[in-house]
Parts: sequence; C-alpha cells; structure tokens
Amino acid sequence: MRRNLAARLGVWSAHHRKTAVLGWLVFVVLATVLGGASGMVTASDDEMGVGESGRAAAILKDAGIDEPAGELVMVTARTADGWQEAAADLSKALTATGDVRGLQAPLPSEDGKDALLRFEIRGPSDEAADRVQPVLDAVAKAGEKGAAHGISVHQFGDASSEKHLSDLLADDLRKAEFTAVPLALGILLVAFGAVVAALLPVGLALTACVAAFGLLSLASHRLHLFETTYSVMFLMGLAVGVDYCLFYLRRERDERAAGRDARTALRIAAATSGRAVLVSGLTVMVAMAGMFLTGLLLFKGFALATILVVCVAMVGSVTVLPALLAGLGDRIDAGRVPFLNRRPKKGAHTGGGIAGTLLRPVLARPKSFAVGAAVLLLALAAPALGMRTEQLGLEKQFGSDAPLSVSYKKITEKFPGGPSPALVVVTADDIGARPVRDALDALTKRAGDGAELTVHRAADVAEIEVPLPGDGTDAEAKEALGELRDETVPAAFRGVDAEARVGGELASSEDFGDQLGRGIVPVFGFIAAVTFLLMLLSFRSVVIAATSIALNLLSVGAAYGVMTAVFQHGWGAELIGSEKAGAIENWMPLFVLVVLFGLSMDYHVFVVSRIREARDRGMDNRAAIREGVTRTAGAVTGAAVIMVAVFAVFGTLSMQDMQQMGVGLGVAVLLDATVVRMVLLPSVMALLGERNWRTPRALSWLPEVSHSEEIPPAAPAERHPAGAHAPH
Repeated sequence: MRRNLAARLGVWSAHHRKTAVLGWLVFVVLATVLGGASGMVTASDDEMGVGESGRAAAILKDAGIDEPAGELVMVTARTADGWQEAAADLSKALTATGDVRGLQAPLPSEDGKDALLRFEIRGPSDEAADRVQPVLDAVAKAGEKGAAHGISVHQFGDASSEKHLSDLLADDLRKAEFTAVPLALGILLVAFGAVVAALLPVGLALTACVAAFGLLSLASHRLHLFETTYSVMFLMGLAVGVDYCLFYLRRERDERAAGRDARTALRIAAATSGRAVLVSGLTVMVAMAGMFLTGLLLFKGFALATILVVCVAMVGSVTVLPALLAGLGDRIDAGRVPFLNRRPKKGAHTGGGIAGTLLRPVLARPKSFAVGAAVLLLALAAPALGMRTEQLGLEKQFGSDAPLSVSYKKITEKFPGGPSPALVVVTADDIGARPVRDALDALTKRAGDGAELTVHRAADVAEIEVPLPGDGTDAEAKEALGELRDETVPAAFRGVDAEARVGGELASSEDFGDQLGRGIVPVFGFIAAVTFLLMLLSFRSVVIAATSIALNLLSVGAAYGVMTAVFQHGWGAELIGSEKAGAIENWMPLFVLVVLFGLSMDYHVFVVSRIREARDRGMDNRAAIREGVTRTAGAVTGAAVIMVAVFAVFGTLSMQDMQQMGVGLGVAVLLDATVVRMVLLPSVMALLGERNWRTPRALSWLPEVSHSEEIPPAAPAERHPAGAHAPH
C-alpha cells in the first residue's frame, strides 16, 4: 500500500535527521531576521474605514490631507475660575515641549469650574503616539502640582489614547508569553513525566511562532495589520503547535509501549497522527481563509496571521518532529521527574483506563447520553439569544477605573462631543463656488455651537466637525448621527454639485458593524461548506461530515452563551477581574465562530481518524468507537488542558475584547474535549451505527483514503538504552 504524504514525510525526516533539523533552524532564523529587518506595518485610521465613513477618510487621503492628532486636557478646580493659574502654567509647559501646535485659549465649562485646553501634536498623525510622551509628562507634572491646591487634570486625545493602547497591548502580550509558556510546559511535564518530552512540543511551538512572526512582518507590507493581530497569532500558534506535536508524540510513545521497535513506532505515528495533523491543519487554514470574505481589514489580518502560524506549526510537526524523535530515541524520556513518570508500559490503554470506564455507560445508553449532552450545551447557549454586539468604548474596553476611561468620561460630561465629534467631509470641483459655500455655511450653522468649518481650498475639500450629544457613543449620539446622515447633510447639499460624506469615530464604528453583519452569512456558509467537503473527502461519509458541523455548532453556541452571560450580563465577571460590559465586542462572535470551527477539527479529526482506523482493521462500529475514543483520550485531554490554559491567560488580560476571546475560546475547547468528544460524539456515532461509514452510490468515485498503516504484529518491547538512536 502506498504510504500517505505524512508517512512519507516522517520516513524521509527520520532518514535525513540533520537535513530536517538544520533546515528548520535555517528557516526560523531567516524568517526572523528578514521580518525583523523589514518591520511590521500597522494599519492607519483611513485604511480601517468601510462604508460612508471609509469614503470620507478616502477623500481626505486622496487630497493629501493628514488629520492632525488632537489632544484635550481638562483642568478642574473647586471654585469657578479657580483653574486659571494652573491652566496658564500648563499652557506654558505644553508650549515648552516643542511638540504642541495650535494651542487654543482655555474653554470654560458652563459652571466655570473647568477649563478645556485644545491642541495638536506636531508632525504626521501616524507618528504622534511616539512624540506625545513629553506632553504626557507635562500634564502629569501639572496634575501633581495642582493636587495640593484642589486642582485635578485629565487628558485624552488621539495620540495619548493610541500610546496607551500600544503600551497596554505590549504589556499584555509579554504577560501572555511569560505566563502561557510555563503553564504549557508544566502541563506537559505532568503528562509525560520527563523534561525532554515536555520541552519538545513547547520548543517547536515557540519556534513556529517566531518564524510566523517574521513572515507576518514581511506580509504586513502588502496587507497592513492591527496591533492585536500579533496577540491572536501567538494565541493560535502556541495552542495548535503544542497540540500537533502532542498528538504525534503521544502516538509514537503508545506504539513503543505496545512493543513496536522505534522505527515502526515512528512510521505508524507519521502515517496516522501525522496524517491527522495534515488534515486538521488544512481544515483550520481553509476555515480561517473565510475571514477574507468579510471585506474588513481587521479580519483579513487575523486570517493571514492564523493561516501563517498554523501552516508553519503543521509543517514543523510532520517534518522536524519525526527527525528529532528519531535522533533522540529513548532519550525522549530523559530528565524523568519522580512521581510524574508517565511512560506508557506495555499494554497500556488496552483497557481504556478512566476513559474506558466513563465511555462504558455512554455506549450502553447512547440515546440518553446524546439527549442529555445536547440539552446541556443548548442550555449553556440560551443566553446567546439575547446577545448584543457593539464596538466597545473606552470605559468598557479598559474598565471603568482605568485612568484613560476616567479622563474620557469626565471630559465628555463637561464638554459633550469634544473627544469624538462627527466629521462631515465635502469635496467638489470648486469648493469655493457660491452654492457650495452657502451649503457649507448653512450646515455649520445648523450643526449648532461647537461646529467648526475648515476649508482646504487647494484640494477643493472642506471638513465640518459636528459635536455629538451624550458621550459620543451612546444611544443619543447614535440617534444624532443618524439624523445628520439621513436628513441634515442631504438637505444642505440637495441640488449642489458636491459630494458630502459623514465620518468620525462613531460613524466608523457603525459602518464596521453594518459590514460585519453583512459578512457573517457568507463567511459561515464558506467554512461550513469547506469543512463538510474536507471531512467528506477524508472519511468518504456524508454522515461523518454532517455531524462534524452539527457538533461544532453546539460548541460555538455554548461559547456564545457563556460569553453573553459573563460579559454582557456580568454573571461571575468579577471572578476573572472583569466587569459587566453590557455587550459583546462586535467582531468577537464571527472571530470565535471561525476559530472554533478550525480548532475543534484538531480533536475531531484525531478522534474520528482513530475510530476509522479501528474500523478498517475489522472492528464493529461500537468496538471501533470504544477503541478510538479510549486510545485518544489521553492526548485529547492533554491538548485540551493546554489550550484552555493558554486561552485562560488571555481571559485575565487588561482589555475587555481579549478577556472575551480568552473566556469564549477556553470554555468552548473545554466543552468540546469533554462533553462533545467524550459523550456526544460517541453516543451519536453509536446511534447512527453502520450509517457512519456508508458512502452513497453517487459519491463512490471519491478516492479511498487509508487511515492506518500496514503494521507488523507487535513484538515484545525492546527497550533501547538511554541515548540510543532509532534505527533507520
């Protein structure tokens, strides 16, 4: 029988160990060096827009108009006009930094106890975050000095918020790296009981992440990225990288425990687990490609990052891992930890252990367990029926006690619409033509106090900043934005030869949500169809392909329900250091759907492949289910614990969207590896019986795919002395 691709790769790597290992190291170093030299290109604000707000940003970009990074500083005193001396001193300090331009006279609040300083950061807006630190220092110093006299100072603006976000993301990524990696290593140490066996999957996963980081930096010159993309890449890379290696390594160790020689054990692991890794990795990558259909730059970046890191991890698992296993031989068990030695002994797993005990009643009463598991998942999914999504504002994103959130809230309370006004962008063949100027003046007047008109005569473009009521993001602000777009602007420019578009932060958020809503149906249709086809080609079974999608949907629904309960309703949010947000980040449901459809295939392909392998050896349906589930239970449990641990780390980070992502994915993987794979999958397959494996006559042309390797009978285990290499 012709070996499958994974088996051929494994055998080649075992015979060419030095070439495989050195090739991998050269690839990782080259990708890292080239990526570091090129640097990562992040997306600018005008690239993020879609819809009408995107068109407004495009008009300004095409005209060469760079919107300056504006900053607001509010000085508050206990009495009316008590801020004047502090505001004057601060104005001098800001001017002295040399990084401020356009500093306006203090604008008093209605009660006279507050004053707003408005200015811009010198230089291009995309460099403002790098130049704002002296300004932040000046404001902080003024706040410390004024505190003794009852003066408080609050700052918010484009540059300060961007710097805060960048610093927070960097700190969170470092926290994730320094927490998730030791966690994964500790779990593997418990699973294998040997230092080398634990280090191998983590080492390969980390090198895969490093190489993918370099490749992503190179790719960012063609597809600009959001800063959160690297966090998503690390999350996915560590999870799937460790999982793929774990599946491969666990199968090799099981075969050695069954009495195979090192060469045969490695060949079997390559042909079975290696093939499952290839099928799973391909399914994950194709599922992630569905995010390109959203038309949103954020999701295109997520798709590119996850495809790259999964591809690199997959390639490493079926090439360099077999070479390392062949080279290490029995030294894979070096550094054994007392009381944690998990080296399988001959005949291990034949009885199924704990998994076999748990599975026995499931297969005895499959209908009852199938209904019970489905009811449990549907109950967990129930809160998702009331899910609300929105682009979370600063207070919800960073927490109500975060300094940036406090400053934003206080400034918007005293000066509504200040930090995030709507922006009407107008372009015409002649912006100075009488009808156009009359329309601009009429619109500015109708917009009310605080509206500011700026005309760029050379570019034939004009801008009108229109303050929005409320805090700039609430229902009142959204209603005002809708009125501005649907009534005020069209009425002002009716019959005028000009194009007027409404942009700004709130408009961008609303347009993003609308585009996301339009994109979710084609994305889901794409990944469902692709998953169905890949499973059909792999197992030649319509039933297996259909149940794969159904089980995935149950896991996703349960994840949605838990996310809604915790973050929208606040049930137990304080237990993870979070708080009630009242809504789910608008991009999160689609992201979780795509990622879980991909990741759940890790377990599904691995388990069903082992069931099919037993079936191909002549076992009946229930015996094959018992064999497949019990023999993969250890690897699936270990992989799930690692994934849940990694996702849990993200659930403890500072930003609300990272918390939602970590909790949603962690809960889904936990349920998928326990309720779905240990209860629902075997019970459903037991109920379906022989229908699991029937290929409809119309699909008889599908190629036969071997899920096993021609294996010689097991011989008594022949242990190699420590340090011995596998024969080749």
